[in-house]
Amino acid sequence: MEYETSKIVAGVGAILLAIGGFTPILALIGLILLLIGLKGLSEAYRDDTIFTNALYAVIIEFIGLVVFIVLIGASMFSMGLGLGLGGGLHEMGAGLGFLAGLFIGLVVLFIFLVVAAVFFRKSFDTLAAKSGEKLFGTAGLLILIGAVLTIILVGAIILLVAWIIAAIAFFSAKPPAQEQPQAAQAPPPLP
Repeated sequence: MEYETSKIVAGVGAILLAIGGFTPILALIGLILLLIGLKGLSEAYRDDTIFTNALYAVIIEFIGLVVFIVLIGASMFSMGLGLGLGGGLHEMGAGLGFLAGLFIGLVVLFIFLVVAAVFFRKSFDTLAAKSGEKLFGTAGLLILIGAVLTIILVGAIILLVAWIIAAIAFFSAKPPAQEQPQAAQAPPPLP
């Protein structure tokens, strides 16, 4: 894929990720577009870590989401079993078990999101170094800060800003410098 196409695809992916908090299907499409664009950019800059670190981040996010869903499902299943045993204390225990499962699931998801953000930051830092566009570094840092602060919910706003900055960085990034072929130098004149 050509450089210009890659940066546009990645930029659109970042925009969709920014608004994906409101529409999860857009976030998924944005994530796919971001990865496609980053693959092209990693080829243009001849640095596979741009793509591989982002891919690791997405895989880690996916695993975290699956673990979260399994934990919630298991706690709902155990709550259903607890409610089926009778009333009174069993119902209260089942409800507390579900809340404990929900809490553990959220903590596990939080840890996975922070680790994924570290990989996104590595990817964006490499992209900043290769492209000279400092906004990639800023976006990567904000993604990490936003992931850490999701525990107090303000992180969601920071993540929104981070993906918007990433989109701006993609659209304003300069193409890699083309290597100029070295002209053959004439040998020095003989005395």
